[in-house]
Amino acid sequence: MATNTLVEQRESDLATAARETWVVWAGLFALGIGFGVYVSSHGFPWWLAPLISAGIFAGSLEFILVGMLVVAAPVAAIATTTFVVNSRHLFYGLTFPLDRVHGRWAKFYSVYALTDEAYALLSTKDPRTLRSRRILWTQLGLHSSWAIGALVGGVAGSTVLSDVKGLDFILTALFIVLTMDAYRDRPDWRTLTLAGGCALVAAVLAPQAIVLVGMVLFASTLVLRHFTGRRSVHAA
Repeated sequence: MATNTLVEQRESDLATAARETWVVWAGLFALGIGFGVYVSSHGFPWWLAPLISAGIFAGSLEFILVGMLVVAAPVAAIATTTFVVNSRHLFYGLTFPLDRVHGRWAKFYSVYALTDEAYALLSTKDPRTLRSRRILWTQLGLHSSWAIGALVGGVAGSTVLSDVKGLDFILTALFIVLTMDAYRDRPDWRTLTLAGGCALVAAVLAPQAIVLVGMVLFASTLVLRHFTGRRSVHAA
C-alpha cells in the first residue's frame, strides 16, 4: 500500500510539473534547436551542442561560450565571462525554495539546475504548496528539453535548418512571457518599475556587464525599500 502511494505521489508531482510548465519546456526545446543550429553553423561537430547543453546548462552563457571558442579566447577570459554572466544566480539563491528539496543529491542537482526559467516558475509560488519531487521534475524537464533540443538542432543544423533566421530571439521572447506570467500572478508595478529602471541604468553605465550591474542595483533598491518601509511602519 505504501509503495502504491509513493508511486501515485511521484506521478502526481510529475503531472503537476508537466501541466504547469510544459509550455516553457516546449520553449526551451525550440531554443535548444536554435543553439544546436548556432553551434553547427560555426563549424563545430553536431555532438558538441547537446554535450555543452547537458553539461553546462547555462542558456545565454552557452551562446557566448561558442563565440569565444570560435576566436580561441583564453581560459581566463572564458572564466571571467562565465562568472560575470552567471553571477545573477547568487541573487536567485536568496529566494529559491531550496529548503523544500529533500536529500543531499537532490539539493545538489537543484542548485546545479537553478536557471532563470526554474527561478521564474518556482520562486513565485507559495513554498508550502511545493513538494520536493515537483521542484525536481520541473528542473529536470527544463534540463532535458534544452539538451534534447540542442541535439536535434545540432544534427539538423548543417542541413534543413541552416538558413532559418531568428531562432536566437526565442530566449528573449521566453523571458518576456515569463515576466508577464509572474506579474499576472503577483501584480506589483513598483517592483516592475524598479527592475526596468535598474536595467536602463545598467545599460547606460555598463553595457558590457548589464546583467551583473542591473541585478546589483535591483537588489540594492529592494533592500533599501525594505528598510525604508520598516522605518515608516515604526514611525507610524
